[in-house]
Amino acid sequence: MSLAGKTLFITGASRGIGLAVALRAARDGANIAIAAKSNVPQPKLPGTIHTAAAEIEMMGGRALPIACDIRSEEQVQQAVDATVAKFGGIDICVNNASAIFLAGTQETPAKRFDLMHQVNARGTWLVSRACVPHLKRAENPHVLMMSPPLDMAAKWFRGHTAYTMAKFGMSMCVLGMAAEFADDGIAFNALWPRTTIATAAVRNVLAGEEGMKHCRTADILADAAYLAFHKPARSFTGNFLIDDAFLADNGVTEFDHYRVDPTKHLMQDFFVPDSIPAPKEVRLDRPA
Repeated sequence: MSLAGKTLFITGASRGIGLAVALRAARDGANIAIAAKSNVPQPKLPGTIHTAAAEIEMMGGRALPIACDIRSEEQVQQAVDATVAKFGGIDICVNNASAIFLAGTQETPAKRFDLMHQVNARGTWLVSRACVPHLKRAENPHVLMMSPPLDMAAKWFRGHTAYTMAKFGMSMCVLGMAAEFADDGIAFNALWPRTTIATAAVRNVLAGEEGMKHCRTADILADAAYLAFHKPARSFTGNFLIDDAFLADNGVTEFDHYRVDPTKHLMQDFFVPDSIPAPKEVRLDRPA
């Protein structure tokens, strides 16, 4: 398996999960367009499109850093056009960029509601739409959303209805577009972590420094995404994947190396359905 010469368009790839997916592809010599807002350094959010590009090229890939706010239809189209001009096409689109605000209805300002829906649902729809004409010409085209299974259990809505609606909007794009573009042979799938992932968002919004010790690294999602990109697009589409279950189904039996701190138990993420149990090798409630 190799992504050598393939072109990936990844949103939010200046850090975290998006960058991990990019670096995994870069090891093969892939071309990666880094479409993200982070053009200058920020104190609480290390990493920019330029530092990401440097890491990708050090890993053996070719990088195109693009300052892009995916809420803007014009900027999205310009970013896609720049990618095609640089690399000749697009083989894989990864909708990773996301906004989060975890609060109840009364505590969620309208501007936060709007931001989450503009980035998560609308941004994913805009980016996918802009990439589709180029994906139609690719040999094995994939679109991957970093979004959860559509499990309509009330427990996922109760504490943060606005966020859940926006995040599920990304997954609804998978459901609809997998069917809409089936005849074109474009795969649309979703990938979601079973546990929290050690990212700046988890540190700053969810769990703090101590909570990071109960996370897995983004490498588990990068490895799962890499595997998904090699599946035949015409037949492998419309799937809602949980990282460790998908890896286990494809022969992976060792997961402890993904833990940030093997002496800590793992913290389960939101939106993981009871119908997708952890692999038998994984125990969330105990250290490695």
